[in-house]
Amino acid sequence: MKVRVRFAPSPTGGLHLGGVRTVLFNYLFARAHGGDFVLRIEDTDQARFVAGAEQYIMDCLQWCGLEPDESPVKEGQYAPYRQSERKHLYAEYAQKLVTEGNAYYAFDTTDDLERMRREMKKDEHSVPQYDKTTRMQMRNSLTLPADEVKTLLDQGTPYVIRIKVPADKTVTLTDMIRGEVSFDSNLVDDKVLLKADGMPTYHLAVVVDDYLMKITHAFRGEEWLPSAPVHVLLWENLGWKESMPQWAHLPLILKPDGNGKLSKRDGDRLGFPVYAMNWTDPKTNETTKGFREMGFIPQAFVNMLAMLGWNDGTGQEVFSLDELVQKFDIGRVHKGGAKFDFEKAKWFNHQYIQHTDNEELAKLAAPYVEKELGIGNLDLGLLSTVVPLIKDRCTLLPDFWEQGHFFFRTPTTIDEAAIKDKWNDQKQQFFTAWTGILTATDNWNHQDLENSFNEEVTKHGLKKGDVMLPLRIMLVGGKFGPGVFVIAEVIGKEETMKRIKHITG
Repeated sequence: MKVRVRFAPSPTGGLHLGGVRTVLFNYLFARAHGGDFVLRIEDTDQARFVAGAEQYIMDCLQWCGLEPDESPVKEGQYAPYRQSERKHLYAEYAQKLVTEGNAYYAFDTTDDLERMRREMKKDEHSVPQYDKTTRMQMRNSLTLPADEVKTLLDQGTPYVIRIKVPADKTVTLTDMIRGEVSFDSNLVDDKVLLKADGMPTYHLAVVVDDYLMKITHAFRGEEWLPSAPVHVLLWENLGWKESMPQWAHLPLILKPDGNGKLSKRDGDRLGFPVYAMNWTDPKTNETTKGFREMGFIPQAFVNMLAMLGWNDGTGQEVFSLDELVQKFDIGRVHKGGAKFDFEKAKWFNHQYIQHTDNEELAKLAAPYVEKELGIGNLDLGLLSTVVPLIKDRCTLLPDFWEQGHFFFRTPTTIDEAAIKDKWNDQKQQFFTAWTGILTATDNWNHQDLENSFNEEVTKHGLKKGDVMLPLRIMLVGGKFGPGVFVIAEVIGKEETMKRIKHITG
């Protein structure tokens, strides 16, 4: 049987890095087994639907290089790929469950449910569930006479369909990461399967769609593990147990201190992104920063995610996507949560910056430099020259401006205090003489510039170190940057002379 996996997000907001890791593990597994990777949009919860979120999800996957084989915009034989467009399919299966005694109609109002929770509450910490204990005290087709149920249905009385979870049953599944996992059905509530508006809940839709789309393996976060017994029961009750996908519940991505699941609030509080790309909430207009806009290279972001809860057992940390496909083994995914370390994430990006082709790196860095310069269509030739000179100092793509702005614009601030105390007439005379030599030189390259500099230093009875820092301050504005003569060569004769004379007069 051909391997088919799916990522099935709800279009309700930004794409958390945990979601992207789920995509990645799906993608790697599918590619490693010659299978298909499907993107299915689970938009049945219309109350939480956010305009633009679906396109945002697809844009994120494209940026990461993890594009699906089938999706709402690349339909295959199992279309449509939005659950809202598959609404007509689910009622049939919900009705089958009712007819065979595995589900029931529930006519309870919001007030009825609130009353049940209030009256059945045992202590201040408990929240009563709609389950085997409470269902027989509620207004549903299990407690009402059949003729009354028919009348309510004929009159169009609002209802939901709930699964009837059997009592005293052990529900078992084999997880590809966790091994055999068992659940006591007495602790499982009667989840709603079909809502009053005719839309399925996640529980029914995920089972029906996985069956109809022939999904063979289902990877999702471990927070969905408590829902697994409901899904296993549905596979059994619909007569599809032999077709049930193999499950893998992935470990959580934890806060840096390991205390709980990483959230957007943690990122806001600690100053790092948790979304793949910038997300602007259309309701509040609030923008949450993403890894892309912060300056991560997509391959580095993907590599970092792969190492959150997985390794190949060799100690290797830097992998290309092709290498990840070759080495990925779901059996090596950890059971325990993986702590997110932003410094480690930046380390991955630094590694990719060091090993990315300079011309490609220039293309990646260009938007950040253009933004600072307030221009478009930056000369990539110049940036390609600058990139190898400063990339060892760069961790994120905006660093190419921070570390190399003086190549593109005359420094607006000069750290004159760094040289003022040791400035004297001898140094003034040296720079006056050397700029005179520079005016006449035609060989504008860093080696000839350094040779003429050294010769003039000797003539003036100076030590080279006495005038190197002043030259750097003149050209760069501060005590940083690559070789000062290389800087002079890149910015050119006219600009070099102008910067020196700005200080020396």
